[in-house]
Amino acid sequence: MSTTVIPNQKSSIIQGMIAGSSIAIGYLPAALTFGLLAKSTGLTLLETVAMSVFVFAGAAQYMALNLIALGTGAFEIIFTTFIVNIRHLLMSASVGERVEDDHLFIKALYSFGITDEVFAVTTTREGTVKTGFVVGVAVMAYVSWVVNSGLGYVVGAILPVTLQESMGIALYAMFIALLIPSLKKQRKIVFLAVSAAIFNSLFSLMLPSGWSIIAATLLASAGIEWITRIGDRKS
Repeated sequence: MSTTVIPNQKSSIIQGMIAGSSIAIGYLPAALTFGLLAKSTGLTLLETVAMSVFVFAGAAQYMALNLIALGTGAFEIIFTTFIVNIRHLLMSASVGERVEDDHLFIKALYSFGITDEVFAVTTTREGTVKTGFVVGVAVMAYVSWVVNSGLGYVVGAILPVTLQESMGIALYAMFIALLIPSLKKQRKIVFLAVSAAIFNSLFSLMLPSGWSIIAATLLASAGIEWITRIGDRKS
């Protein structure tokens, strides 16, 4: 039996790596930019690569850089990134229903590699998905993100000091670039972004920067969801 299972798993891993190659290419500019910004924020090369190795979440890592630049405490950074990444719990559960049954440790292992892009590639595949396929896709995405984060840092270290210092502005430009496409699609996102910005401005007068962001995010999300549900009931 093992002679048939192993080749099939190897084949599915290769298929996953082929499917994940497009994700690896897509992660290239984002990971390089993260490395550049990490250098300008004051992180070391080891800290930059370690964040990509252990966190592996683009939006959360950019958020963490912003909080580090503001001098936010470790607990606030961890809590904020948890909120940003909480959707991964649902994505992992959804992928788990599509993938063949396997050992709990194996499921936990590939769940770590589930990003928005890996989720999209995996869940759009017809029929029951092989474990090897998910692993192959996740490995390609993971290696690309980690390696290119380090490369981005190295490139940033070569740049002139004045250019390195100005890269902090690029962090805010990156957030705006990530937000604009969502703003065009849904009015709900516009209200969420505006209300969160207003709440953060108010809370920052009374709370540390990290806690003001957390409070604004939670309050804006809860408020928009409550307003949306009321509107759905009336319609």
